[in-house]
Amino acid sequence: MRIESGTIKRIHVIHLNPGDDILPSLRAAVAKLDIRHGVILGAIGSVTSYHFHVVSSPDLPPDELYPKGEGAFDIATMTGFIFDGRVHCHIIFSDDKIAFGGHLEEGCKVLTFNVVPIAELEGLDITNFDTMQPLN
Repeated sequence: MRIESGTIKRIHVIHLNPGDDILPSLRAAVAKLDIRHGVILGAIGSVTSYHFHVVSSPDLPPDELYPKGEGAFDIATMTGFIFDGRVHCHIIFSDDKIAFGGHLEEGCKVLTFNVVPIAELEGLDITNFDTMQPLN
């Protein structure tokens, strides 16, 4: 186990416009703001298409599936981290019957808007916290 502690430096709120692709847009915003480490606190909005990946086996490394599709879906939430400037985000979509999602991939196009708050962190280094290797 490895534990890092730091402080919240600043909160950034990113608004994406209709037609924007969420993941490349988040990457561009993180680069523009020069965020090294951060926490994606949630999100609201909607999309006209989705693309995500999920693990599909209990092995290491796990097999993965990459569902994608089109239609009108709400963004129920997004959560994740910025690891040394790299966006690692999970997203949940919903319609009137189900909620579904996983690891955000390129190809999620904004329908109405997408608002994403990111807490920029300082005083810690979480560069490789999303590795399958043990951290000490």
